[in-house]
Amino acid sequence: MKIGTFQIRTLHFLLVFIPVAIIFEFIHAAPVWVFVASSIAIIPLAGLMGEATERLSERAGPGIGGLLNATFGNAAELIIAIIALKNGLYEVVKASLTGSIIGNILLVLGLSILAGGLKHQRQKFNETAAVMGATLMALSAIGLVIPDLYHLLAGAQARIHEQDLSLMIAAVLIVTYALSLVFSLRTHKHLYAGDAVAVPHEPHHSGSVRGSLLLLLIATGGVALMSEFLVGAVEETAKTFGMSDVFVGVIIVAIIGNAAEHSTAVLVAAKNQMDLALNIAIGSSIQIALFVAPVLVFLSYLFGKPMDLLFTNMEVVAVGISVWVLSLVCNDGESNWMEGVQLLAVYIILGIAFYFLP
Repeated sequence: MKIGTFQIRTLHFLLVFIPVAIIFEFIHAAPVWVFVASSIAIIPLAGLMGEATERLSERAGPGIGGLLNATFGNAAELIIAIIALKNGLYEVVKASLTGSIIGNILLVLGLSILAGGLKHQRQKFNETAAVMGATLMALSAIGLVIPDLYHLLAGAQARIHEQDLSLMIAAVLIVTYALSLVFSLRTHKHLYAGDAVAVPHEPHHSGSVRGSLLLLLIATGGVALMSEFLVGAVEETAKTFGMSDVFVGVIIVAIIGNAAEHSTAVLVAAKNQMDLALNIAIGSSIQIALFVAPVLVFLSYLFGKPMDLLFTNMEVVAVGISVWVLSLVCNDGESNWMEGVQLLAVYIILGIAFYFLP
């Protein structure tokens, strides 16, 4: 089921907020107005990304389709993080990484399971692929826990080797991510094929594929630009509404950076394509933890101040809880709307904790 005519017209109407956000940024309007305009502008861009990814996944399958969406969805966040690194906002960068991981696992997947469960009493997915994703997320949690544990155990001597430890762990994570792509796209790609129903052979011309890729690239560029505006305005907006920097990084920036996944994963789950929805939500978290975070560690050396993988205790606990809950959801190969509610409840609880964190 494609997006309806009314929804398409609504998305097209909302595109007007793209030039509005650009004008607000250019004339240095109040940060709150830049924030609002940019937020609204991301909605239609995310919808366009979802449509383009869906068309491509029909040809490539849920595995590659999920990878494509996760990659293009995280491109905006990577750009935001690089800009923040250049400005020395290392703690905000790490908080946004944590927020993206728990946001995709709990918020995106929770909304997807809820949306799909409300339309379909029981939805099935590939248990082996889902468990493999949960295991990779457990690895990423270990990558976050070890630097924090080392910091606690080594005491005053910790700072001597913490950066080297983070660099080596980053190398292990990114190699593991590369091997996971070989596993999912080549040696065991059948596990990620899903249970897609055969689609009648409509005229899928190569031009339509090129058109979808072009649309995906343009929409991603738009999301990246709007997200950059948002980063510039979100802190002042947060202060206006009395939110802390940690809450901004973990919740606000993360939700904004992952708007594309929010739209697409929920859309395909409602169409009973749970394998694709899982690949988008879990795949995006895996990509953030095993690819984006290590890449940022490597890139930080170019800016003269290396970034480590030492996260706060609350961030480590939040990731650990999210991975644990994810493993519970994935272990039976099927989902219902109540599981979506449970994931969302955990996300809200963690969000409340981060809001009151000093």
